[in-house]
Amino acid sequence: MPGLDDLRFRPAVPTDAGSIATLHADSWRRHYRGAYSDAFLDHDVVADRRAVWGDRLKEPDAGCCTILVEDGDALVGFAHTIFEHDPTWGALLDNLHVVHGLKRRGIGSRLLALTARAVIDRRAPTGLYLWVLEQNVDGQAFYRARGGRCVDRDLVPAPGGVPSRLEGSPAALRYAWPDPGALIGRR
Repeated sequence: MPGLDDLRFRPAVPTDAGSIATLHADSWRRHYRGAYSDAFLDHDVVADRRAVWGDRLKEPDAGCCTILVEDGDALVGFAHTIFEHDPTWGALLDNLHVVHGLKRRGIGSRLLALTARAVIDRRAPTGLYLWVLEQNVDGQAFYRARGGRCVDRDLVPAPGGVPSRLEGSPAALRYAWPDPGALIGRR
C-alpha cells in the first residue's frame, strides 16, 4: 500500500471527470444504501455522477476547487469545495471520497487539510462546512476527530432533484469548522 509521500495531489482537469464519477459512484454505493434507492445506486448512479462531474469540470471555475489524489495513474481520492457558498458557514466541502481499500491511511486527512489551505488562500474570512449522512457514522467520527462540530440537521435533497432516488426521508448533519486554519495547525 502506498504511503502519503508516494501519492500525488493535484487539481482536477476536465479529463478527470470519468474517473472521479466512478469513485464517487462506488462511494455512494457503499455508504448511501438505505438513504438512496437501490434502483438508483445499482443502475443510474454512474451516469448521474458522470453528468455532474462533466458539467463541474468542463470550464475553469474560480469559485470551486477539486483536488485529486493519485497513486501512479489511479485515482484514489478527491475533494470538491465550493468557496463562499454560505454567508454563515462559508465554503462547502461538497465531496470528500477515498477509495474504500485505502481508508485510514491519512489520505482523507490530507485532503481535508489541503481543502482548508485552499479556503484560507482565498483571503476571504470564511469557515468551512459539509453535510454528512446521518447513517454515515464513520464519516461523522472522522470529521469530529478533526475538530468538526455538528451544528445542524436537515433532510437530504434528492440527487439530481429526482425524488424517486431517495429511500424514505434520510437526514444529513452539518459539520463545521469556523476557522479552517485549525485543520492545518494554524489558529
